[in-house]
Amino acid sequence: MGKSKLLFITHEMSPFLEISRISEITRQLPQAMQDKGFEIRILMPRFGNINERRNRLHEVIRLSGMNIIINDNDNPLIIKVASIPAARMQVYFLDNEEYFQRKHVFADKEGKFYADNDERMIFFCKGALETVKKLGWSPDIVHCHGWMSALVPTYLKTTYKDDPTFKNAKVIYSVYENDFTGQLDPEFAQKAVMSDMTEEHTEVFKPGTNNALHEGAIQYSDAVVLASENIDAEVLNNVKNSNKPVLEFDSTADFENYSNFYDEIASDELVNVA
Repeated sequence: MGKSKLLFITHEMSPFLEISRISEITRQLPQAMQDKGFEIRILMPRFGNINERRNRLHEVIRLSGMNIIINDNDNPLIIKVASIPAARMQVYFLDNEEYFQRKHVFADKEGKFYADNDERMIFFCKGALETVKKLGWSPDIVHCHGWMSALVPTYLKTTYKDDPTFKNAKVIYSVYENDFTGQLDPEFAQKAVMSDMTEEHTEVFKPGTNNALHEGAIQYSDAVVLASENIDAEVLNNVKNSNKPVLEFDSTADFENYSNFYDEIASDELVNVA
């Protein structure tokens, strides 16, 4: 088969936003795969501390103008794009004034977890998939990085499962060590329900903890990557019990294993789904 189309969905990426090891992986991995002939698209939020002028972000008018509904509220979605010239890669940024235009990312200056992080996450996951639809580009693999992307596998296996853009896509979730110790709004799982879904589909997410988000993403993914050395034992147990294909952690950052893993998942017709 020809080289796959890879969609990366992440909440951070170097040089735009560097919070954790995720930013390094999501900078290096897409370029390594592009160098191997894969077709790449990358989506991330446009957090307020990402400098538009320095990073040369500009709005993509043809992609902007959608509204993402959360709790019966319409939230405008603005799409911006920037290039990494050295890598010949473009990155699409999802922006919304209410959710993302803040000086801090996930917690305020006192370190308090934002009360609406659940809605910011739902907005990002829904918006990412709607943006890809509008691009008219059908990925073979959707690779999710970071807890903010954890709803994407659920949506792909429910609301979007018959959508022409995604119906043949396999979804991979990278598990990292705990990114946050806070808890999402108690109504998070209910708010996350989309069309063709029930609250049963999001039941696994109800605790709103980092582990619960990982567990839900693992449950709905086709395959899992162990992307950190120090992953919570409960999460590792969930990965083991899922019986999903797993790419083990490799501290050498040799991306050859990713290339083989993508090919294996993309061509595997028998991968278990939730």
